[in-house]
Amino acid sequence: MRNLTATLCLALAVLLGSAGMSVSQDFMKGWDAWDRGDFATALREWTPLAEQGDAIAQYNLGQMYHNGDGVPQDYKTAVKWYTLAAEQGNVDGQNNLGLMYDKGDGVPQDYKTAVKWYTLAAEQGDAYAQSNLGLMYANGDGVLQDYVYGHMWFNIAASSGHKNASKNRDIVAERMTPSQLEKAQDLARECVAKNYKGC
Repeated sequence: MRNLTATLCLALAVLLGSAGMSVSQDFMKGWDAWDRGDFATALREWTPLAEQGDAIAQYNLGQMYHNGDGVPQDYKTAVKWYTLAAEQGNVDGQNNLGLMYDKGDGVPQDYKTAVKWYTLAAEQGDAYAQSNLGLMYANGDGVLQDYVYGHMWFNIAASSGHKNASKNRDIVAERMTPSQLEKAQDLARECVAKNYKGC
């Protein structure tokens, strides 16, 4: 009986190990195909993985439908895949889903929902989402207009290497008082020290 249990456990481990290897190989086949511009193969490789819950494959399918890479451009389908990826914590899916709600592509425009997804991605350190949040605060879209928080998020994004964030930070700074600038800089330092959580 002990040998049978050991044999079954070994067979299960080999099967699960080879399934994981197969999934990884399928993902890489899709990636290599996408990189070559063979979008049909990428779609064929990534779709089953995405349907099985692979967040990166879900995000990649969202990108394909968003951009019309090898498929007809379909914002609603892009939103579907971005949502599945974002709900699993995929930072790129969260930021792109925020963009879809921000622009009203594939969903009704909803700034509050855009802010929600941008915030989740920004808290993971995504410079694009941080810059997008800066815009939302600077313009008062989905949140009360607040130049201090707009400047804070632009400053954080700029320090993470986002190119346009520093320009936007400087534009917002022109509309702020010296005490507001000081507060924004203090908040940015605190936010970074808290690893972007609860800012």
